[in-house]
Amino acid sequence: MRILLLGFFLLFMNGLAFGQQGKLAGKVTDKKTNEGVIGATVLVTGTTQAAPVNVDGSYELPLDAGTYNITVTYVGYKPLTFPGIVIKSGETTTLNGQMEESATSLTEVTVTGVKQTGTEVALIQDLRRSEVVVSGMSNDQIVKTLDRDAAEVVKRIPGVTIQNNNFIVIRGLAERYNTVMLNDALTPSAETDTRSFSFDILPSSVIDRVLIFKSGAPELPGEFGGGVVKVYTKNSVLENSTSLSVSGWARNTNTFKGGFQSTDHSSTDFLGFDNGQREMPGLLSDLKPTGTTSSQELTTGRTSLRNEFLPRIITSRPDLRFSLGINRKFEIGKVYVSNVTSISYSNTQEQYTSERQRYDFYDPKFPDLMPLPQFRYQDTRSLSAVRLGVIHNYQVRLNDRNRLEFRNFFNQYGTDEVVNRRGPNYSELPDIGLEHNDYSLHYQSRSIYSGQLGGTHEVGPANRTALTWAVGYNYVSRSEPDYRQNQQTRLYDASKPGDLNPAPFEVQVNNIPQTSARFFANLKENTYMASGQAERRFAGRDTLSANLYKLRAGFYTEQKSRDYDSRFFNYARAGRLDPAIASQPLSTIFSPENLNTANGFVLRDNTNEFDRYTGQNTLLAGYISGVAPLSEKFNLSGGVRVEYNRKFLESGAAEKPYEEKRTFLLPSLNATYNFNERHLLRAGGSISVNRPEFREVAKYNYFDFNNNFNITGNETLRTAKIYNADLRYEFYPTRSEMISVGVFYKHFTDAIEQVTDPTTGSDLYLTFQNAPKAYDLGVEVEARKSLVGLTDNAFLQHFSLILNASLIKSRVQLDETLESNTNFAITDRALQGQSPYVVNAGLFYQDDERHWQISAQYNVIGPRISFVGDKQNNPSIIELQRHVVDLALTKGFGNHLEVRAGVQNLLNQLVRQNYDFDRNGEINGIERDASFNRYRRGTYSTLGLTYRF
Repeated sequence: MRILLLGFFLLFMNGLAFGQQGKLAGKVTDKKTNEGVIGATVLVTGTTQAAPVNVDGSYELPLDAGTYNITVTYVGYKPLTFPGIVIKSGETTTLNGQMEESATSLTEVTVTGVKQTGTEVALIQDLRRSEVVVSGMSNDQIVKTLDRDAAEVVKRIPGVTIQNNNFIVIRGLAERYNTVMLNDALTPSAETDTRSFSFDILPSSVIDRVLIFKSGAPELPGEFGGGVVKVYTKNSVLENSTSLSVSGWARNTNTFKGGFQSTDHSSTDFLGFDNGQREMPGLLSDLKPTGTTSSQELTTGRTSLRNEFLPRIITSRPDLRFSLGINRKFEIGKVYVSNVTSISYSNTQEQYTSERQRYDFYDPKFPDLMPLPQFRYQDTRSLSAVRLGVIHNYQVRLNDRNRLEFRNFFNQYGTDEVVNRRGPNYSELPDIGLEHNDYSLHYQSRSIYSGQLGGTHEVGPANRTALTWAVGYNYVSRSEPDYRQNQQTRLYDASKPGDLNPAPFEVQVNNIPQTSARFFANLKENTYMASGQAERRFAGRDTLSANLYKLRAGFYTEQKSRDYDSRFFNYARAGRLDPAIASQPLSTIFSPENLNTANGFVLRDNTNEFDRYTGQNTLLAGYISGVAPLSEKFNLSGGVRVEYNRKFLESGAAEKPYEEKRTFLLPSLNATYNFNERHLLRAGGSISVNRPEFREVAKYNYFDFNNNFNITGNETLRTAKIYNADLRYEFYPTRSEMISVGVFYKHFTDAIEQVTDPTTGSDLYLTFQNAPKAYDLGVEVEARKSLVGLTDNAFLQHFSLILNASLIKSRVQLDETLESNTNFAITDRALQGQSPYVVNAGLFYQDDERHWQISAQYNVIGPRISFVGDKQNNPSIIELQRHVVDLALTKGFGNHLEVRAGVQNLLNQLVRQNYDFDRNGEINGIERDASFNRYRRGTYSTLGLTYRF
């Protein structure tokens, strides 16, 4: 497959051009310099049919056959008009124009049309005009890659990495320090144990642009550490279009291979949800907590309990993905309406094997002596995933001064996961050890809906007042029905490990959570939000909008409620268990006839009062800010934001509820100095916060079978406060290119980290802890540059480069005088989840005339602490660096068909999480071979078709 794909890459020089049908095309240049007037607009006079001018001055505007009047406009230039331009079906009409600078440069040119925000030119200009430090990625750049979802898109942005394939890390700060907004509304989280928006639920095909604000402003949420991520989906179109994409994907680890593990699917699993097959039977739902089933209950409930503790073994098929995009525009009188609808579906299978180890206490007196292992497990993880996504957005332009937007996003995601854990545990039976053959059968279903209705209005004389408002609703539902776990053991024989050992496994039945258990959980979350802003503009040096003074006042309010409920059941031995039943294999031991109180098994409810919680969070924010263009070169903006937040959580009837009510005053100040049109310097300072999430303060313990550890909350967590400072130099060689160098500093009080709990003995428990002080210092470099202007070679001019890199240093300081910190590792170390460096590089080839797009992209992140250890038996775990290379190719045929091929994760390097035995924050010596977990995700190859009607 790799040879075939590399062959595709070599064939691009022989591509043939295919004619466009029914279009107007040409170039718009500056009359003095003869350079392209990038950002100009070519439109049909008096309509919204328009096309932007590209980097080289070219444009294309598809039109039906007919005669048109054409207008070309751009701020600071005299408009061009071309009457009576004839467009013929199936032919290209060439229309070139030269624009002259306007003598009345202090008046504004108003262009009536739909602003295209997803182009690379539009993004670069938005970054340049921004009042704060911001990075981003446009739809133009997204389509050049094989990125399937927002998680893969955002990792191309400077200082950004992705954790666990979906959670975002900005400037080395873990996902909990980053705020995500979808179309200007705070996003929901469907993760019970992680404060984060799952970026992998958003398909890349519907993304208009992604912006990451790295310095604070009164208009931005006050809760962030690394940055505020704003993801905008498409909502406006210039023309009617329909596209259909179908692709197949193959992994070298499992596709077309036997041995793939799967559970007994329900009839609706292919849609991402269970049809009720896995629901908790009435036998269990009626059982009182800590109670045990009676003989009568077992008699009536036997048939409702599915006896499925072993997976089916099948042959893995290729992944299937398809997406349907429908863009429509129409006019109702003078009202312009555009609609963007996208339906995406994917059905994927992934399997890989990971190695898990745990060691005894490391003695620093013998640094070269490897600690003895407690266990060496080999996990085979099989994951079938189905995702159904729908985006349905409207934009209604009532007139030039009033616009409404209605955005809807729905995602249904179902995962069927099987883990088979095999290997010896040396600590369970002294001098001998036990060999495990454990299984976990885990189905999850997530539903997420996010909707917003908003408006933008220009009011008053000369449109000097702008009003924006939005109301929104988010809904999250997460279900874990009938999560089954069990343990099977036998005496370990080192001379006959694994399948060489003829001895049968014995099913373990006791009160330990992960042995022969059934787990049911449901999460429901509802969020209501409203926001509004008024902006008043005052005349400055002249009447151009860029030179107006602005005063803003606004608010944001949000009410969130969450209900989480879980039930946990163990199979327990009856008073006199029949040895013949106890010796049965896992496939039959829990069959209905063995559920009886005489000589078989009963079900014990091990749910406790902390296994459910309810939470409410109320956020009220108001702000006032201003923008002052003090001179032609110097611009100042800033203000103050006030946030009141009340978090309330009730978990356990005997415990006092958790409640934190805090009000923060969050000032910010940003300054921009323009040396000239191409060079500028930015500086910014702000204060922000980071609040605990519901799960982090709930005294709820959850056993994570995949990672073989427990997670519990900490009801003493406090909100963290962060002081931010940024300085960045930016250079814009052209309107589509950018080079920047920046430094930043952050100081934390009460930073929140995920740490181990040293008081739990040999089992590994993770919880959350405040670090009194910490800081983060970094340097960022970003470059987006094409070879146009650097070479006269026509072939090389089609290439462009993207490079961004971050070098970061962070340190945490713990107060040893506090009893809560005496057990934690306090050596000089980085923040949990922080990488010391991040590098993204991309080489792109784009030939629009011959319809070729080719890209090669590289990414590496430095070592980072997965979770912080203690001074007892739990050293920190450090995830090591991993180099990733992706190749992508797209070839267009005519005006409708595109073929895409590529390889992701070409190097297929190990994902390595190693023990930091000596607690120095580095992996060296014997630690290089001491892995907590290691695995390869596999190389991912694709071939797909896109047809545009």
